[in-house]
Amino acid sequence: MATQSFRKATATDRQPDETMGEPTGNTAARGSAIQLGFWVAILTVFVAAVFAAVGIATPARSGPFCTSACVAYPYVDVARFIPGDYLWLVPGFLLAPIFVVLIACIHAYAAERKKIFSRIGLSFAVAYAVVIMVNYFVQFTVVASSLQSGETQDLSLFTQYNPHGLFIALEALAYLMMSVALLFAAPVFAGGSAERAIRGLLVLGFVLAVEVTVLLINWIVLIVSGVLMSIVFRRAMRSTSRGVARMEV
Repeated sequence: MATQSFRKATATDRQPDETMGEPTGNTAARGSAIQLGFWVAILTVFVAAVFAAVGIATPARSGPFCTSACVAYPYVDVARFIPGDYLWLVPGFLLAPIFVVLIACIHAYAAERKKIFSRIGLSFAVAYAVVIMVNYFVQFTVVASSLQSGETQDLSLFTQYNPHGLFIALEALAYLMMSVALLFAAPVFAGGSAERAIRGLLVLGFVLAVEVTVLLINWIVLIVSGVLMSIVFRRAMRSTSRGVARMEV
């Protein structure tokens, strides 16, 4: 009996004491992710808003939306539009890694039984980021400089002015993957009115995201849901702080 009591006491001593004021590792990590998520959500709103404003302000030079100064095939007589027509790609490039961090924070915030959805969403977010960053970086470093240098042979397939070119195809693919990432992030948000609004908005954004409007839809979804996510993360920060405070008492 004495030996059994000694073993029980030893086992008890080896267990972490969660009543002595030290938050567990999972709690601390989740709290850090929530705090980061709050700031990243705000940053997402800002960058997406700038991206939308500059993108809308940049006139279409070809395709069905072009109204003046339209460029015809092979879409290479455009050196006079550089760098103005390429400025909208800068916030789009910056948005990609920010979005990945946002989805990673959502994954850390998710309840354990819903992490499968957020993990899938994170995978699609990484795929979106890789495709869009490569696509935009090629425009910056290869296409724009080649157009300015007059090296235009076989360039029509890659220029952003070709409505049937590689740039448009990769961009549509990337933003469709963003929509899928947001769709899988939707189940994470449940409970309050803000959470339900986020979930409904992310699902609706996926339903409305077709090739022509996917970028516009994603702009709206990111701006509105980003505001709501900052509210949700802010509430979660306060809740986590109160929980840690009670543990320290």
